[in-house]
Amino acid sequence: MKVIFLSDVRGKGQRGQIKNVPDGYAQNFLIKKGLAKAATKAAVNTLKAEQKSEAAREAEELANAKTTKTALEADETVVELKAKAGTDGRLFGSIPSKQIATALADQYQVKLDKRKIELPDPIRVLGYTNVPVKLHPEVTAKIRVHVVEK
Repeated sequence: MKVIFLSDVRGKGQRGQIKNVPDGYAQNFLIKKGLAKAATKAAVNTLKAEQKSEAAREAEELANAKTTKTALEADETVVELKAKAGTDGRLFGSIPSKQIATALADQYQVKLDKRKIELPDPIRVLGYTNVPVKLHPEVTAKIRVHVVEK
């Protein structure tokens, strides 16, 4: 019996995949538990339409990520943050990714999720720092952050 997998089933198939499985296994386990549905002509057409719309959405996300990357990596885009520092240039405290995301939204009106900013450790020194940002699985940008003394 041909079925369309609605979720991943280890060893049998991935979500969205169409496969031939034994009738009893399909009826008594996969369909009963909601892991798959019968691969009728209408169901296959629906699956293809969903896959096409998902591919279009992915392409749109990739294009948005690329335009955001060009905006973030422009020469005039430098996120400026003020913090208290000691005489040796070390900060009293640190600057986490959340503070960078809010400063980016305030200064350049670019909304960015703080979890996309890949800061291994918070910034603890004055000066310029290049911070990587994962906008999309295929697109990574670098933000220049300038920390100045208050």
